[in-house]
Amino acid sequence: MARRPATAPRTAPAARPRPAPLPDLDRIIHERVRLAIVSALAAGDGMSFGDLKGLLGTTDGNLSVHARRLEEAGYVACDKGYEGRVPRTRYRLTAAGRKALERYLAHMESIIRAARKA
Repeated sequence: MARRPATAPRTAPAARPRPAPLPDLDRIIHERVRLAIVSALAAGDGMSFGDLKGLLGTTDGNLSVHARRLEEAGYVACDKGYEGRVPRTRYRLTAAGRKALERYLAHMESIIRAARKA
């Protein structure tokens, strides 16, 4: 049986430099409904429960659970009161919530920049 001629050893292709690892996403804000709540609140001085519910198209329960999670994290403040005999709940973004949103957006922008370079 004839031998095959020896071939030059294969060399691995040059590896691309890896970008610096990104910090973990803020899982509190990253969830779709919570990101929508924080974004809506960042646009103004606050919103009522009913206005948020209408804007986001959520149910009462869904909005309540996500707003509570943001409140527990210190990102959102909830003010409850009455207008006449009608209970009113109003949400506003806290300073910590605004900083968290800014960090989150900067993180997402860095991911987009890295993806465009690839």
